[in-house]
Amino acid sequence: MPALPQPDVTFSAADHPWINVRTGPQYDQVGLRDLFLDAHTIDDLALPHPPAASALLRIAVAITARITGLDDPELTASQWNALRRTCLKQGRFTPDAVHAYFDRHAWDVFDLVRPWLQEPALRTQCDHSSGINAFVPGRPAGNNLAWFSPHGHHTAEPVPTAEALQILLIHHYYGRSGQCTPRTVDGVTTGSQNSGPLRSTVSFHPLGRTLHETLLAGVPAFTGDEQLPGADACPWEETAPSTQNPSTLVTWPGRLLTGQSQHAILLVPGPGGSTVTDAYLTWATKEPEEAEEPKEPEISTDPYLSYRFITERKSVTRRRTKNRADASRAWWRELDTLVLAPDEHGTYVRPAVFDTLNDLPEDLRRSLRIRVHGFDQDGKVIDRQWYTAITPPLLNWTQEHDPAKAQRIAECCREAQQTAQRLATVAKKAWKTATHSGASKTTWANKALARYWPKAETVFWRLLDEPETNAPAAFAAAAAAALREVTEAARIRHNSAAHAVAHAVKGLHRRRRPSAPRKTA
Repeated sequence: MPALPQPDVTFSAADHPWINVRTGPQYDQVGLRDLFLDAHTIDDLALPHPPAASALLRIAVAITARITGLDDPELTASQWNALRRTCLKQGRFTPDAVHAYFDRHAWDVFDLVRPWLQEPALRTQCDHSSGINAFVPGRPAGNNLAWFSPHGHHTAEPVPTAEALQILLIHHYYGRSGQCTPRTVDGVTTGSQNSGPLRSTVSFHPLGRTLHETLLAGVPAFTGDEQLPGADACPWEETAPSTQNPSTLVTWPGRLLTGQSQHAILLVPGPGGSTVTDAYLTWATKEPEEAEEPKEPEISTDPYLSYRFITERKSVTRRRTKNRADASRAWWRELDTLVLAPDEHGTYVRPAVFDTLNDLPEDLRRSLRIRVHGFDQDGKVIDRQWYTAITPPLLNWTQEHDPAKAQRIAECCREAQQTAQRLATVAKKAWKTATHSGASKTTWANKALARYWPKAETVFWRLLDEPETNAPAAFAAAAAAALREVTEAARIRHNSAAHAVAHAVKGLHRRRRPSAPRKTA
């Protein structure tokens, strides 16, 4: 049976603490209001789950645009940059503007009419809840076996509301597709949902010396796309479109950053509102089943994602694809995409937010780092691993500021990748030769690659300081060392293995034709 509403239970996303932050060695929890009032004293967010942090940064950036006036599409580029510089020079968000914004909108997580980022109609549109275990990542739900968790169908432990809100963000931005709790709308019942807008992606967020700088540096500029005056709204704002009739126009910055969720969620509070005991999790929007003319989905550019263009695809909307997160891929391997300037003939494009960073004040630009948040998932239901990293200050390496350094970075990234491909090829061939097997197994190849990439990172940073050093030879040496390490025991016991590995090492060092530079868009 659907849970009965509890009218006396409240938890404000604005004023109750639920966001982990760090100031020096001190960690604390704050609500959204204090996050902005104290942003100039906070070093960084400290949420334990990177996808929740990436989602929260998008929400916080949208609010930043609102309280500073940077959401005005009528501003010219020079006016917009001047306003952002003024906000940075002030050193903090104006308290009156912060209070005015948060006093104007709805933030109660358990409100009966407008619960924050939730759909109250699910109480009547769903015959049953999804269960708290289905809501919390990592817990077994339904008939799944509890291999690594003490939770089960009869041991559904409540979740602290602060933690539940962070999980809520993960579902809205990275949620799974496929079967879900059935929902009935207009007499039609269905239980299938689409994946979240950021599923299986890696995000790149500017990171300043304080959270105040981080949020202002992260505001994406208006691109001039279609936008109706006054139509842009975040889900918690009064002018937000109804969930039953969602807007199809991806406006800037509210809907672009906060309004593209494919999941409808409703949390069920425990006594006093300090915990969440149950949840509804289902689809949010559906395409008409019978459309006279199928419409291509609107193309929207998330400002924190990098993209790749695939020219062989016929559909224009499918030629561009988001670069996928890969937990085994170190962040430095993406540096060529981040530092190379846009090129109209290229196949890769760096995150759009990078296009505004050169207009920041010089001291901030030189110190600005990049926060990497990735969630390695398949396209539907499997969550593999989330990860995070922080780059050193790298804007001085971009093509606009240091073309030689940017090209050296691109060259080294390209050579590291191509050497890895050759290592996999020769290791498979060596295994086949040494074992006299007809199948080229990946036993040596996988182990060698696992040893190679940490060595390649060391080589990469050394090559940036040694522009005259031959990059292919340096990476080949790292690959050869990795292959020798993983085959040491086999080479000692079997002459055939020693000969096969020696031949493979020669293949790694063999000169080859120079490859074409990796293009960027």
